[in-house]
Amino acid sequence: MTTAQHKIGSGFGARSTADDVLQGIDLSGKLAIVTGGYSGLGLETTRALAKAGAHVVVPARRPSTAREAVDGIEGVEVDELDLGDLDSVRAFAERFLSSGRTVDLVINNAGIMACPETRVGPGWEAQFATNHLGHYALVNRLWPAIAPGGARVVAVSSGGHHFSGIRWDDVHWKTGYDKWQAYGQAKTANVLFAVQLDRLGQESGVRAFSVHPGSIRTPLQRHLPKEELLSRGWVEEDGELVPPSTFKSPEQGAATQVWAATSPQLAGMGGVYCLDCDIAEPAPADGALTGVQAYAIDPEQAARLWELSAELTGVNAFA
Repeated sequence: MTTAQHKIGSGFGARSTADDVLQGIDLSGKLAIVTGGYSGLGLETTRALAKAGAHVVVPARRPSTAREAVDGIEGVEVDELDLGDLDSVRAFAERFLSSGRTVDLVINNAGIMACPETRVGPGWEAQFATNHLGHYALVNRLWPAIAPGGARVVAVSSGGHHFSGIRWDDVHWKTGYDKWQAYGQAKTANVLFAVQLDRLGQESGVRAFSVHPGSIRTPLQRHLPKEELLSRGWVEEDGELVPPSTFKSPEQGAATQVWAATSPQLAGMGGVYCLDCDIAEPAPADGALTGVQAYAIDPEQAARLWELSAELTGVNAFA
């Protein structure tokens, strides 16, 4: 399979910040939607985009908490959205569409990681439902506002996509739940979503990307017990964080999604998985957990996942 998954030499890297990649880019008059844009990488993404002149809408499961977090950042508004509840997704989209505004940037940033087995909606596994299906439904419902052309949609995936492809015979883990493989499936779904959305949206001038932000200590790790944090080298024996150099800062972690959403270097491109502010290379044959797995950018699997997602959510802007 030929692939566009090759570095373009962006000039940025793992230690570049969101402000770095936005140097010289004026987002005045642009509207961005950043899910989960009030915590961790999302908050830094919101701050950086607003600083560059964008008006940022932050859909949040906890609106009061979100308003406190973004207080003082000019050009930001908060609305209610629970990605695990399709009625909430529909209500948010309807409110936004009724405003008559168009969307230039969508960053599907919100997510959960390695949580205990949890069911939402009609018994769906929570990581697949929240990280993928909720964002799938959101973008499809917002499509009338996204479609006018020139917009970009960024799906925040993870290196965790290496843990699992799509379990086509049991996407909701009705048997044998494994929190890390379930997370991996959800993150693979984020990549496949971008592949198919880019294919479907090109005719309207809409391009889609997926990104791996890198390793950052954020509230995303809230479900992990201390023993697991220790075994993964994320905290010291006394519970203190390991030296900051081991992880990216939130400013560095937000850089790749901001770069994918705004960089002129990506003009005319799309459907690719990005890492460290550049397009990632294919995963090596030696099994190293770097680059992007072939199953995550497979166009046939991307189309199949889109069809399954449309069936599950009852939403498909391209039907």
